[in-house]
Amino acid sequence: MTENLPQPPAGPILLDAVAAEIEAFAAGAGWGGSPTLFALVPTRTLATDPAASSVLSPDGSPLDPDAISESALTPIAQEELPDGALDEILSQIGWPSEVVGCALSQEIVMLPPSAETALDDLDLDAALDAATTHPERREARLVVAVLRDGRSAGVLRLRATDGAADDLLTGAELAPNLVAALSATLSD
Repeated sequence: MTENLPQPPAGPILLDAVAAEIEAFAAGAGWGGSPTLFALVPTRTLATDPAASSVLSPDGSPLDPDAISESALTPIAQEELPDGALDEILSQIGWPSEVVGCALSQEIVMLPPSAETALDDLDLDAALDAATTHPERREARLVVAVLRDGRSAGVLRLRATDGAADDLLTGAELAPNLVAALSATLSD
């Protein structure tokens, strides 16, 4: 039945740019935000809907779908995710055929490898407490975007420490487990 599903637009998709756009959106709300899920929809599809088209247009006028690049995607923030384990929440999500991809923005805590080994013997709650209070922790915002055809992109913003600027990393392999979990929401 996959032949009836829309495929991601042909040609180069600037999925890295979509992930960066989502990260900038999340950054606008500051640190301390909840995980946010986004549907990725071809902008041309949205332009055919008069209500959506007028929202996308800078001046509120309807957009001409033929004037929009076939590769353009629009991220659409979804309702707030329920409390609970993210992997369990994602395992219950499915998307309509108009959605060619999805993305997730979440804040995480990163530890150096030497600190991670000390967490191996702890239960989940104790490990989370130890990670969030560890003196070498780095807070970060991770955005992962995936498409139905398997392409993925990631952006990781490491929160600045000691007055330095934030560090920004990009790459499709930043969070392979999250890529897999988001890709599973797109399967039949």
